[in-house]
Amino acid sequence: MRLERIGREPEFSRYMDLKEGWLDRRIFSDAEIYEEELYRIFARSWLFVAHESQLPKAGDFLTTHMGEDAVIVTRQPDGSIKVYLNSCPHRGNKVCFADAGNTRRFVCNYHGWAFNTAGELQGMHEEYCYDEGDIDRKKNGLRQVARVGSYKGLVFATFAEDGPSLDAWLGDFRWYLDMLLDNEEGGTELIGGCIKSVISANWKFGVENFIGDAYHAGWTHDSGCRSMNNGQPFPPIDMDNSYHASVNGHGWEFGTEGVGDLFLLGRPKVMEYYEKIRPKMADRLGTMRSQIFGSVASASIFPNVSFLPGISTFRQWQPKGPMQFELKTWVIVNKAMPDDIKDEVTKGVMQTFGPGGTFEMDDGENWENCTTVNRGVVTRHEKLHYRCGIGRQIDHDTLPGIVYRGQYNDANQRGFYQRWLDMMEATDLGAMPPRPEPRLTGVAETRDLPGLFAL
Repeated sequence: MRLERIGREPEFSRYMDLKEGWLDRRIFSDAEIYEEELYRIFARSWLFVAHESQLPKAGDFLTTHMGEDAVIVTRQPDGSIKVYLNSCPHRGNKVCFADAGNTRRFVCNYHGWAFNTAGELQGMHEEYCYDEGDIDRKKNGLRQVARVGSYKGLVFATFAEDGPSLDAWLGDFRWYLDMLLDNEEGGTELIGGCIKSVISANWKFGVENFIGDAYHAGWTHDSGCRSMNNGQPFPPIDMDNSYHASVNGHGWEFGTEGVGDLFLLGRPKVMEYYEKIRPKMADRLGTMRSQIFGSVASASIFPNVSFLPGISTFRQWQPKGPMQFELKTWVIVNKAMPDDIKDEVTKGVMQTFGPGGTFEMDDGENWENCTTVNRGVVTRHEKLHYRCGIGRQIDHDTLPGIVYRGQYNDANQRGFYQRWLDMMEATDLGAMPPRPEPRLTGVAETRDLPGLFAL
């Protein structure tokens, strides 16, 4: 069966029923579904491209990807940030091969076309070979992405000319993001550089694991937790005081005890630091959020960014085909944090969720097996179970978004895939289809769902 393309009625709803709580395994390996994801999701979403701390000076740059499109992110002389395709308009060669640095220009190593840090074509090798009228420099610079925005240090970009603003895209999830990005005066920074690793798995497995799969932690990571914490097991989950919260496909699962992830980090000095600033955190963010921070928690920003607030790993799942992704990992800390505590955090991240980390190896093996096994010719037609906690949705007087009780829950995964489905099935590229009313029990409905938009 071939998937329907743009301009026809898409049929992605056959791959899941979130009211009943199941997914079709083919979404994790089918090449045509993956190609549609690149077009319908990655070419239209706001995607994380940098943290402002990575580009402190004019001329600073880094290279990354938006989906499978290579891009350059640069700080301009006026302090703004531009993002453009890392592809020469002459023959398409990659213009910049460095991961990061500082420069005044980018020069293509194929034919010597030179571009300034704004992506404008400045000159070419043997320029005399072009007759008058052969080339318009203004029309042959590096193609800029449509829009760039930032939220408290995180820089996002989108290829979409219109559609929701970044603030609308994040929506009420900003209430949760502030626990990571704004819990102390001065904000955050990424330290220690970027570590890259390649995992033979579908990118969605990483995202859905971090968006709310607390269920696996006490089993998959039990031995690792005990080895790092003098034989102590994974902290118990209080189902009555823990939650899943989803907004626009973004999700955060958490408890309110405030020590779980800090305990897992295995660094007592880091726990002492956060306990010391917790009263100020309460003044800044309110009591509820000061209690949540540092709990056993994980979160993802749709479509492909995840982080652990207490452990301080920040990562992006870059798709490299239906059965492979590149994992980019950073350490995120408060700028005001003392240097010795930053060093403790970095060591803790590397021991837990670096490429050689105790927990990272556990997860990577699981995701690879899920991807390869699910594509079996018979296996791929079996449904996957996503019903855990399907009847636990609650109204909460403080927590924004779609809230479910209990950390052992598939609620945020259902919210993520509802968002995935809405974007994949949209036929009007100027607006997302309206969500049905009344809300269906167990379906994670999105408030103020942003629209799709033409490139």
